Amino acid sequence: MKMPAKFGEPLSGDRVRCHLCPHLCVIPMGATGYCRARQNDRGQLYTLIYGSVTSMAIDPIEKKPLYHFLPGSDSFSIGTAGCNLSCRHCQNWTISQASLDEVDHEDLAPERVVELAKKYRCPSISYTYSEPAIWFEFVYDTAKLAHRDGLYNIYVTNGYMNIEAWEEIRPYLDAANVDVKAFSDDFYRRICRAPGLEPVLRTCEWMVEKGVHLETTYLVIPGENDDPEEIRKFCQWEVEKLGPDVPTHFSRFFPMYQMTDREPTPVRTLELALRIAKEAGLNYVYLGNVAGHQGDNTYCPSCGKLLIERFGFDILRYELRDHRCPQCGTEIKIFGDYRPAGR
Repeated sequence: MKMPAKFGEPLSGDRVRCHLCPHLCVIPMGATGYCRARQNDRGQLYTLIYGSVTSMAIDPIEKKPLYHFLPGSDSFSIGTAGCNLSCRHCQNWTISQASLDEVDHEDLAPERVVELAKKYRCPSISYTYSEPAIWFEFVYDTAKLAHRDGLYNIYVTNGYMNIEAWEEIRPYLDAANVDVKAFSDDFYRRICRAPGLEPVLRTCEWMVEKGVHLETTYLVIPGENDDPEEIRKFCQWEVEKLGPDVPTHFSRFFPMYQMTDREPTPVRTLELALRIAKEAGLNYVYLGNVAGHQGDNTYCPSCGKLLIERFGFDILRYELRDHRCPQCGTEIKIFGDYRPAGR
């Protein structure tokens, strides 16, 4: 659905500059920006995807992945077409690398999204599957209504949005998982077709500063971002700039989209990343896409007791008492009480 968009700056020659994300697209008359979702219509910026939902599901919140926010609950999850990155390994490329007219979609009003979340007893709404930044206007309107009705809002994001936009959504943003796709500008330029890493780091640091619950994901791709020294620098930045309690997910790569010539990440590489993260001082480190591995569990950072045992997205055992380790009393940084899905 086409609607007027925020963050547009009229320029000479009927061009428009979009200030939503770091691409800062200068868009000629009739054209769209890098994301395929924001258009210059007669010198004014419009969104083409307001309420246009391409994907909708009830997901375990652990799938986002969020392990320290409303554990065990379901999250009503929606996505749209387009993205402001073009990652060669994207798992959702059929929607993220498409324009709206190339995919099936359903137009929903913000009120309807909130109604559905409540109908299916989901305490949160996740804006996910493709990049939520690009349909900012719809997410903002939906998030505002969600808060009014006591629901939480979650961004599953690449972090490529300017601080001005983050500040506007902040009153209604409760949690986020940010993909830090690598810890080098070179990776972002070659693999994601983006200017560089710095905007993502700035986003993460802003979230911690503003009190948004943050978890990060680092997809480990063989031969691209799996160098131990790069991972060590990433972990050191997290400890220094985000703090040791930000949950960090190292996820296993499987061949996808334009990188089907690669092998899946060896589990031993993920285990090395986990050791590096622990040595750097991170308290909560997880391994993704390796169901049944002990790296999926939460352990007390003080005494090592198993506190939350997981298999895939399911919680098998939950030992916390008032967010504290029952063995040594250490406070565990988790938002919300354990809430098994559907209860």
